[in-house]
Amino acid sequence: MKPDIALATLNARYTHASLGLRYLYANLGDLQARAQIMEFTIAMRPLDIAEQLLASNPRIIGLGVYIWNVTETTQLVALLKSLAPDVKIILGGPEVSHETNQQAIVALADYVITGPGDVSFRRLCEQLLNRQQPLDKVIAGEQVPLAQLALPYRHYTDDDLRTRAIYVEASRGCPFKCEFCLSALDKTAYPFELQRFLDEMDVLWQRGLRQFRFVDRTFNLKIQTTIAILDFFLQRLDAETFLHFELIPDHLPEALKERITRFPPGALQFEIGIQTFNPAVQALISRKQDNTKSAENIRWLREHSHAHLHTDLIFGLPGEDLPSFGEGFDRLMALGPYEIQLGILKRLRGAPISRHTQDFAMVYNPLPPYNILRTDRADFHTMQQMNRFARYWDMIGNSGRFEQTLPLLLGDEPFARFWKLAEWIYTHAQQTHKIALPRLFVLVHEGGQAVLGIGQAELEAALLEDYAHTGQKGAVPFLSEFRRNSPPERNLNANRRQLRHV
Repeated sequence: MKPDIALATLNARYTHASLGLRYLYANLGDLQARAQIMEFTIAMRPLDIAEQLLASNPRIIGLGVYIWNVTETTQLVALLKSLAPDVKIILGGPEVSHETNQQAIVALADYVITGPGDVSFRRLCEQLLNRQQPLDKVIAGEQVPLAQLALPYRHYTDDDLRTRAIYVEASRGCPFKCEFCLSALDKTAYPFELQRFLDEMDVLWQRGLRQFRFVDRTFNLKIQTTIAILDFFLQRLDAETFLHFELIPDHLPEALKERITRFPPGALQFEIGIQTFNPAVQALISRKQDNTKSAENIRWLREHSHAHLHTDLIFGLPGEDLPSFGEGFDRLMALGPYEIQLGILKRLRGAPISRHTQDFAMVYNPLPPYNILRTDRADFHTMQQMNRFARYWDMIGNSGRFEQTLPLLLGDEPFARFWKLAEWIYTHAQQTHKIALPRLFVLVHEGGQAVLGIGQAELEAALLEDYAHTGQKGAVPFLSEFRRNSPPERNLNANRRQLRHV
């Protein structure tokens, strides 16, 4: 039997598996037999997606809309309504849950469910399949107690478990009010019943899943729950175990530290959102964060645990200028995280950050992802420089490919020195994407000497060690005397011998 309902979304890449679609599918009740999940990526042509969606002649197509896929999904909906105007298009997701009357995609679609759709989507489908016409186009999703929801995890297929990132959640919502985040609209965090959740995790484990990515906004909010979940995995720990959590940076009591120390290298990854170390900016955006305690906890995790630390900063927040951000970057660098993700502020639809627009002369991109273009503290050129800084930092600082070279590049003034290097690279490369790795080494080699004053022999020795670990074949590109087609092993060994005698 061909399905009447197609549940679909455009993921950022294939390896992402949509948790939201599986919640909708799990809670369809009797309609589940008449539905199917269909996942695509933003790299696919909307025409091809439309063809696949319409191949089974569904009566309803539900689409999850997010900031990263709204442009492509708008094109898709336009095609669907042209090709099959009788098919009912239902939108849901954070991108269409606010400011609905301003969006082209909403005008094209038949219905929009704002907020939680777990139960409301099923009810709307029941009406439409029974040929009942709802009075309103925009429907506020009903938030029901989490205990009433069917959990989605058994709807991850065996192929999903083998090949894709699997997302899970032990709670929903967030008690904090950081204004750049949609979670600022939540009243609090709501936990799923713990044993029920752990039973579902056990089923996933028995099916072979070893990498669990928790999407909880505040995983370590309730420490006893956090410890129970960590104990669950400690009892099953093997060499393939990998757990990703988002941690509140200033909340790391001793009982939690003790559990963390039990995990071996490669098993834990913590995403830690610092965003800004500036207390005045934190107050402006309603962010409550003990900076001293946060720094102490990151330092402790770096020195006493094997967890991989992925930290976040945001540039463009109201009241923060470039020197303030640079100080925060340097402070975070000194704590030694493995990654510092540099985000540019985005105006998420519905987020309270918009209340600062006039007072701080904040101008946002009118197109997704609605990134900040300038403020009264950072003009457009500075914002563009920061975009380039962030991109090159990912390629050089976060990639792990420049482990020996990075300390030379950063010295005692990490932000200021990398800012100079980033500007030099852009001046000479005129691009921030599609830079081949050998060329990137050449740019670092030349820029490190030209604007950072690093000695040639010292810089080449470090780059040589890093290049040897990249697996690149052929001559070493940043040493002109070895740019010929000879085995890389011979080149590297010859260079090491030469450098010893410099």
